Amino acid sequence: MRLSDLSTPSLLVDAPAFAHNVAVMGEAWPGTTLRPHVKAFKSTSLARELAAAGHPAFCAATPREVLGLAAAGLGADLLLANEVLDGARLAAMASADARVTVAVDSEATIAAAAGAGIGEVLIDVDVGCLRCGCDPSVAGRLAELARARGLHVRGVMGYEGQLMMEPGATKEERVAGAMHRLLGAHAEVGGDVVSGGGTGTYAVNRWVTELQAGSFTLMDTDYGRLGLPFRQALSLWCTVVSVHAGPSGWAVADGGLKALGMDHGNPSVVGHVLVYCSDEHSTFAATDGGMLPSVGDRVRLLPAHVDPTVAYHERMYVVDGEEVLDSWAIDLRNW
Repeated sequence: MRLSDLSTPSLLVDAPAFAHNVAVMGEAWPGTTLRPHVKAFKSTSLARELAAAGHPAFCAATPREVLGLAAAGLGADLLLANEVLDGARLAAMASADARVTVAVDSEATIAAAAGAGIGEVLIDVDVGCLRCGCDPSVAGRLAELARARGLHVRGVMGYEGQLMMEPGATKEERVAGAMHRLLGAHAEVGGDVVSGGGTGTYAVNRWVTELQAGSFTLMDTDYGRLGLPFRQALSLWCTVVSVHAGPSGWAVADGGLKALGMDHGNPSVVGHVLVYCSDEHSTFAATDGGMLPSVGDRVRLLPAHVDPTVAYHERMYVVDGEEVLDSWAIDLRNW
């Protein structure tokens, strides 16, 4: 297949950029010190590429991701880095052919995990993200409660998500502060695992024993503005369906709000200037001195946020130049 054979809008993964990203992250975080977060890409095919590169342990945000990875034979070490109270979903994960660990941050989540037959947990600690996680002062007590319920406490986790986009001048200091909270809790909890971090802090967070990063695989323009050594691998392949010529003219591509995650900002149109996005369309103008494309031409849109963009689609096409090398099903969507 060639790019010109694809229907639009379609998600593309640039194969050389993806390979570069995996190699760069793998050099910084080799083997199981990297726990790739599948919430960013939601594809067992992509996960297999990471496992083949030496990263067989995965992090997930939803039971669906955990169960899908297990069913695909990628269950060597799965972490649900999220609180779940649904007994049926917890029981399904407990009975999966996989090693499954879940995050807990309260008596209720501990009781739910134990009652469903989950065997291993991490104590989730709030490190300033204003999301899940207990206060560090109660982490030790929760670990004792989990052990009393028969759970093996592997250690702690804490996500400094509020610092992923922190400017470089203050990032290391603020990450150190967040990790000080986590390590204090770990001293009370015990265990071998200190899990956390992400793409935005991969270069400065050296306190965790494993890094929960996922966006580095495909990248988006939001992370791109940080100057990280990862390349933009993901794009939305669109067809120009309408052109209004003239000095103030514009063109319209056939991918919009329903094909792109917009919570981190507008997409970028390669070679052009985005005007706005609507449900099914992206309207764009020519750059200064540039020309508008013709109806039927193809353009690439670069998403600002990988995770929701991927979740809107059923598959990604792996490309190298004009050649379509493979098709990866986005089979870990939903909950």
